[in-house]
Amino acid sequence: MRTPSVRILRLLAACAAGAAVIVSVSGVSGVSGQTPAATARSVAPLKGETRLSNVRQLTFGGENAEAYFSFDGSRLAFQASKGAGTCDQIYTMKVDGSDVRSISDGGRTTCSYYTPDGKSVVYASTFKGGRACPPVPSFDQGYVWPIYDTYDIYVANADGSNIRPLTTTPGYDAEATIRKDGRIVFTSVRDGDMEIYSMNADGSDVRRLTHREGPDGGPFFSPDGKRIVFRGRPLQAGPELDDYRALLKKGLWRPTSLEIFVMNDDGADLRQVTKLKAASFAPFFTPDGKQIIFSTNVGDPKGRNFDLYLINVDGTGLERVTFNDTFDGFPMFSPDGKSLVFASNRYAKTEGETNVFMADWK
Repeated sequence: MRTPSVRILRLLAACAAGAAVIVSVSGVSGVSGQTPAATARSVAPLKGETRLSNVRQLTFGGENAEAYFSFDGSRLAFQASKGAGTCDQIYTMKVDGSDVRSISDGGRTTCSYYTPDGKSVVYASTFKGGRACPPVPSFDQGYVWPIYDTYDIYVANADGSNIRPLTTTPGYDAEATIRKDGRIVFTSVRDGDMEIYSMNADGSDVRRLTHREGPDGGPFFSPDGKRIVFRGRPLQAGPELDDYRALLKKGLWRPTSLEIFVMNDDGADLRQVTKLKAASFAPFFTPDGKQIIFSTNVGDPKGRNFDLYLINVDGTGLERVTFNDTFDGFPMFSPDGKSLVFASNRYAKTEGETNVFMADWK
């Protein structure tokens, strides 16, 4: 397959089933269940992928992405869609691909992240808009992505039980990730623009960190927690900004080129890292905090091929990491820095199949 699936392109905007026992808490539904586990399969790194060794495929079939390590490095939380007409739901699994458990049910879910103690998982869901999948926008306004205003951020026990909301403000709230002390950074449209905010683990002390018009989002903390890396595109007065504003009022976003930025954890000292004029997203710091790994289509002028790249925090030393001719994205290093997890279309058996892979990092 040459072109990334529609779902993969939608995941760029957001961060992107099984048998279940339904639990209801404060009007929000969740699940605790388990799906059959597949055995991780060793696959060869592709030519040129000298940074990667011992590559393993952890999921098989469907659309699986945004797999993020627990703080102790023993498990992954990820989202998956298992069939036509189904929404992404949240799963967890061991890092060898076993013990796969579904922990959400109903609505559309995205961007899951373990809390530092490993006892809970934070994720975004459209629960409050109903248990059904929210409608996908038509393309009568061109190619647009949905920014559902029913998305809120929830926290649940690691088995899916005891779900409770952390955000209740009208407008899109999603893309939450967590610092070692429990502080959460996330993306919200609560003030009429796509901006980055932080809050305490219980949803209190919300602080707005970015103050510029344009699609800022997808934030992650640095290993020492002092900086935040994110993707964005500041927009100046003109037709593109007018179009962006009009669509956002309708819960839509027309994808454009994105760059990688860093700032302090309070929003100060905001700096642009990449100047690739491409769709660059899903950044994550290397374990030493000196570089950033991210996904971009800079190597494909038609925008169809996304690969992982490394770059120094000061914007120098761009290095290509993966050489897959379809899609590689959502990279994250393990807490010990020895492994890299990412999502990819490589070795897909059907169009749109996306799986989670792990590799030893060199």
